[in-house]
Amino acid sequence: MAPSAVEPRPAPVAAQPNIVLIVFEDMSPRIGAFGDPVATTPVLDGLAQQSVRYPNTFTTAGVCAPSRSALITGVHQQTLGTQHMRTRAGLPGMASGGPIDYDAAPPPAVKAFPELLRSAGYYTSNNGKTDYQFGEPFTVWDANAPDADWRGRAPGQPFFAMINIMETHESYLWPEDRESANPLVNAITQRNRRDLAGKQRVTDPASVTVPPYLPDTPIVRSDIARQYDNIAFAERKVGTIIARLAAEGLLDQTLVIITTDHGDGLPRMKRTVYDSGIRVPLMVRYPDGGKAGQIEDRLVSFVDLAPTILHYAGVEAPGWIQGRNFLIGEAQDYVFAAADRHDEVPERTKAVRDGRFKYIRNYMPDLAVLRPLAFRDAMPTMQEFWRLGQEGALPPAAQRLATSPRGSEELYDTLADPHEIDNLADDPAHRATLVRLRSAMDRWIAQTGDLSAMPERAMIEAMWPGMVQPVTQAPRITTESGRVSLTSATPGASIAYTLDGSAAERGRIYTGPFMPPPDAVIAARAVRYGYAPSEVSSKRMP
Repeated sequence: MAPSAVEPRPAPVAAQPNIVLIVFEDMSPRIGAFGDPVATTPVLDGLAQQSVRYPNTFTTAGVCAPSRSALITGVHQQTLGTQHMRTRAGLPGMASGGPIDYDAAPPPAVKAFPELLRSAGYYTSNNGKTDYQFGEPFTVWDANAPDADWRGRAPGQPFFAMINIMETHESYLWPEDRESANPLVNAITQRNRRDLAGKQRVTDPASVTVPPYLPDTPIVRSDIARQYDNIAFAERKVGTIIARLAAEGLLDQTLVIITTDHGDGLPRMKRTVYDSGIRVPLMVRYPDGGKAGQIEDRLVSFVDLAPTILHYAGVEAPGWIQGRNFLIGEAQDYVFAAADRHDEVPERTKAVRDGRFKYIRNYMPDLAVLRPLAFRDAMPTMQEFWRLGQEGALPPAAQRLATSPRGSEELYDTLADPHEIDNLADDPAHRATLVRLRSAMDRWIAQTGDLSAMPERAMIEAMWPGMVQPVTQAPRITTESGRVSLTSATPGASIAYTLDGSAAERGRIYTGPFMPPPDAVIAARAVRYGYAPSEVSSKRMP
């Protein structure tokens, strides 16, 4: 049944631009346009000439799920309760590492920004990961599937499409002939073999630079070269996306944003708060070609993506968002990051960075930076690291990663020491910088809250009393003067509804009272992030 003409609708869609957000997996700025002399990235280099580049962009975590939860909400993961990697096992055969499998329940007001775009009239789609660690609320996406894109939108409807590119993930560095007793590892290896079949290697291992915290051996060089190759293969997908937008006459109506979920999947990169784990490329192509080829040096954090996209779409960013709109030059002095439990391996570390200096606080200094972690240990470089460690043959900067205790505080001059090797925390010459960044971190923690300070089991208990997932209360459908209101007794619940009695979770987002058409059958369902969805409520209108 068609909606009534008097049903509330968002602002006219003609004024709303399309937005495409492309997110690579596990990829540092190994792009020619970002200054990497080894990278073979003609597609990204060409697009960079049409875009604004932001070379000082940092994720809030060096691992995917916590980072993505901050990206999709504009809120740091330790405010949401999504800081541990993972809260729920991602695949069969993979353990979450936590006390139980759970979905974090963020503060009630918090919503993923694509849901806010949907409420403003956008068609939203996602073609890959949804591991935001607060479940998969049905109110976030109109289409969420491996092949989802903007095809399902109504004529003239603006769209937001999030496109995830997987082939740069750390697992694509595993040997293609690897056999394991773990069926999950074998399944991933088979997928990688299929995805990379027939692709010729393009990077000479002799040409790569081995950072001082990894051993310089043929195995390590081969893995770094393979990462370059995987980027070269994966970037072709960007070319396909851009070509399709152009062929459909959409490119000049679409803001295109390209970034990655965190740094490279290699050891001491992914899962850390060093720049190697959190510094990522970011480029923005405007529909009108504005600022093409420019470089903006301001600091950008992943929590800035949500308010920036909302602003560009003409949607007011809610007050609970912690990021800033970087497109209009809202400069900031610091960016922040954190690392917490990774799979079965405990951790609690925080970092603050300005344009030059990085301060790291280690809450578990008795633990080494690198410890056995099953998923990471499948990589040849990690196996090489452990082998050389047993032989006492690691270079000093690498050996320190496997040595405990480590300092409770670290301070680095990232201009003089980009690999963050020389800890200046005890250097009297840098005492003022240490105190300044330490104070900045204290203020940030006070402002944003820190669920990392709470034992994980106690945090789960606070969100899921009795360690049982709460259920969202079903919507109540009421009418007054012919107008329909939908409410749920669960604070923070989002409600979706249809007017023909069909599956409510595929309906539109409820934003306020509306006048239904005659004989409408309203079906409504509610969900609060982290909770189980409600039962469906239905009511036939007279």
